[in-house]
Amino acid sequence: MGLTFLDVAVEAARRAGELIREKAYQTKQVKQKTSASDLVTEVDQRSEEIIQEIILRHFPDHAILGEEGVAAGDKTVDEVWEESRQHEYVWIVDPIDGTSNFVHGFPFFCVSIALAKNGEVITGVVYDPMRDELFTAEKGKGAYLNGKPIRVSGEETLAESMMATGFSNGQRRVEQQLRMLLRTASRFRSLRNGGAAALHLAYIAAGRLTGYWELGLNPWDLAAGVLLVKEAGGEVTDTWGRPFDLTVRNMLATNGKVHREMVELLQESLADL
Repeated sequence: MGLTFLDVAVEAARRAGELIREKAYQTKQVKQKTSASDLVTEVDQRSEEIIQEIILRHFPDHAILGEEGVAAGDKTVDEVWEESRQHEYVWIVDPIDGTSNFVHGFPFFCVSIALAKNGEVITGVVYDPMRDELFTAEKGKGAYLNGKPIRVSGEETLAESMMATGFSNGQRRVEQQLRMLLRTASRFRSLRNGGAAALHLAYIAAGRLTGYWELGLNPWDLAAGVLLVKEAGGEVTDTWGRPFDLTVRNMLATNGKVHREMVELLQESLADL
């Protein structure tokens, strides 16, 4: 019997993670993608190559949507996503989520690998190589951390919650997000910005965070982590509370218990932006 989708995703994530861990504190060759805060390193590129080689060795007819592949082209993310959906199976890969953290030696980054079948994510892996924490999920089978089941946290109000957010690139978007923070931060017990969307989502699945929202995300930021949250009992929508799919760019994920309250708060904060 051949390897399962999850087996291959885990193999690819661990192999890429070995490279990332080895290179984590070495001097890195860094390029800018679209701005000084949007970076790519030679390790991102090599990590994606490793992941693609392993996936295509086992599933040569599958498509791969990878962050570095998109960044190197002249098509938009949405255009590439629509093209990839012509395939039944599409792997969605972020070889290092949290590249800026990686470049600066701030140990909050991960490998994110997901598999979508006909546009629906069915397998997700988020691997933190610095802590050797492997978060895995398959649709309908629950979420796991290093093989042990995980569940979202039990906070029932925002006042009890530890929330997280993030900052996208571009002056206008950052200004929007700062204004949102002024309207929201005082409503939580605590607020964090770790700089890696996939790890934030994995931490919600593991009960370490109550929720997370961010504007301007991409499919590779979200695909694996969203499945983790859902399989761990949480809820994911766009920031207006509408159903999530991989075309959503402004995302909210929570333990489910505070979701309605958080949607209302975000609607208030977004209304006059």
